[in-house]
Amino acid sequence: MITDDRPRTSPTVSGSSTTSGSTEPASSESAHNDALTLGRRIRELRSARGMTLEELATAVDRAPSQVSMIENGKREPRLDMLRSLAAALDTTVDELVKAEAPSPRAALEIAVERAQRGPVFEALRLPKLRVNKGLSDENLQTILALHGEIERLHRERAATPEEARRANAELRATMRARDNYFPELEAEAQKLLTAVGHSGGPVSQQVVADMATHLGYSLHYVGDLPHSTRSVTDKRYGRIYLPMERSESRDSRSPIVQAFASHLCGHEEPRSYADFLRQRIETNYLTAAILLPEKDTVKLLTEAKNLRRISMEDLRDAFSVSYETAAHRFTNLATARLGIPVHFMKVHESGTIIKAYENDSVRFPSDALGAVEGTTVCRSWTARTVFDVEDRFSPWYQYTDTPSGTFWCTSRVEKAREGEYSVSVGVPFAHVKWFRGRETINRAVSTCPDELCCKRAPDDLTDRWASHSWPSARTPTSLLAALPTGTFPGVDQTEVYQFLECHAPTDPSNRRSDRT
Repeated sequence: MITDDRPRTSPTVSGSSTTSGSTEPASSESAHNDALTLGRRIRELRSARGMTLEELATAVDRAPSQVSMIENGKREPRLDMLRSLAAALDTTVDELVKAEAPSPRAALEIAVERAQRGPVFEALRLPKLRVNKGLSDENLQTILALHGEIERLHRERAATPEEARRANAELRATMRARDNYFPELEAEAQKLLTAVGHSGGPVSQQVVADMATHLGYSLHYVGDLPHSTRSVTDKRYGRIYLPMERSESRDSRSPIVQAFASHLCGHEEPRSYADFLRQRIETNYLTAAILLPEKDTVKLLTEAKNLRRISMEDLRDAFSVSYETAAHRFTNLATARLGIPVHFMKVHESGTIIKAYENDSVRFPSDALGAVEGTTVCRSWTARTVFDVEDRFSPWYQYTDTPSGTFWCTSRVEKAREGEYSVSVGVPFAHVKWFRGRETINRAVSTCPDELCCKRAPDDLTDRWASHSWPSARTPTSLLAALPTGTFPGVDQTEVYQFLECHAPTDPSNRRSDRT
């Protein structure tokens, strides 16, 4: 079961190697919160000792700008730096990393900073407020009260779509906190592989069938499987029903493994959407862990990293899985076993994000609830530009300069019943050195979430078409539960206005008002 109850280490070791056997880095929102508390404590101790920023920087042999970043909670120091800071401030590391704020005033400042880094401020496009001594305690309390009321109103207005988005956001936070690596599921996969005598390498169809038999299931291929299902499991008689026609775009082993993976995870009928979503994530994770065994996959990726040619295509081909499965599996192991922060996106051709994961500080679009699924990704990101590439056989590589840094991505387009999707894997610029395709000259600039980047249509088109357009979204109905609220969820208004402008009749008398 996916839970977030593993022991936590100090956030100060963030950035240290995360390969197997090393100390885990703190990540996600909790790490940023701890960094804020740590920074305020360092600043207060420095002030209490009458030290200037420059004097503290000299004492720890760092530039003043670096110490300033730490004090402002924008950088988490490594353990050796923490020790140096503790010595310079005549205190201990344990004292520096205490969870509670150093003073009531600091607690207010930290709370406001946290609020500004949260989804509500992001969704409202509010300018950054500099928290300094010029703001009274009453000012800060007012800001926090308003922020809390906005969050409360969003919760009160929550209906089924909002509940789905909240569940997505919460589960993604858990995945991020654990670097999308779940050792309990890895162990379950290895236990089953060992039970059927798998000794290494790709997992064949016969090995998968042997697994089903080992678990007490028989496989039955039928021609009348319900259209909305990939498989149906008869738990009473131990039968797994599968379609006779095999999809060219799907691995024939996956539906079998997914069918008995729920049995291995001990799943029962989901009681909520959050429960359903968690079960789906666990099933997909365990399926990938079986088809791409951890030991063999880590060995292949480690060798590729040493040669500086990590490739999703090579991972896909080595284990005969789909590109999406290979990309998913890479996110499981990239940080925990290779020390590489990463992000993943699956995006519909309409621009709607279907799945997303990150632990590399890339900023996905999100709504006020913090949900990413259902939002529209920037037109300049690799996940969108890949749709304009004519060569669908070669991987597409691109650097994208964003407000949170430069990221390199590799992406491919795959087809499904609902249309085309892009599957993208990306890393921060500092880690592109490990990947094939780093020499690409493809580069784009994104200023999102600034609406002027691509979210808002040009003023001339808006003036001409804002009150004269009525589009019907082509986004699959199965995605609507995860879409944010809006006039036309899943619709790109700029694209609609450009289309209308291109197809508008040149004769003014053809206006509807003139003909009715």
